[in-house]
Amino acid sequence: MPAPAGPAVPAPAATTPAAPQIQLVPATPDGALDAAEEAVDLLLDSGRTPGDVLVITTGDPHPWAAHELSFGDAAYWAQHDAGDDVFYADAALADRAASRAVVVVALNGGPEAAAVTALAAAHSRAGALLIVCGDPQRINSVLGAGV
Repeated sequence: MPAPAGPAVPAPAATTPAAPQIQLVPATPDGALDAAEEAVDLLLDSGRTPGDVLVITTGDPHPWAAHELSFGDAAYWAQHDAGDDVFYADAALADRAASRAVVVVALNGGPEAAAVTALAAAHSRAGALLIVCGDPQRINSVLGAGV
């Protein structure tokens, strides 16, 4: 007589990371950095830890990033690697940044290629939430779909 079959063991599920929730904050290029700062403040006020947040800019760098880069590339990236504070990166450097739970993009000017780079990097690095601050028409044209 064959032995009774044991409980069925389910096959491992394919682990596809869930796409982050996307929030759009309408802003002009001149106001996108301020809108991103407000979004970061709200995130921190709601309980997010600073190390959960990455901010990517497409135009002028965030003043924090410009200041930190004045101490050299190694010191700047050491702060990124420590992961204990909000990290600010230019779109050109965004591919080097690690994933974080929340990514905020400030479309604060720069060429269209910078917006494309920033949004692609942000989307792939945002674990739970992607916040995009900028002109909704520009965002939709870059993303290729309504947000």
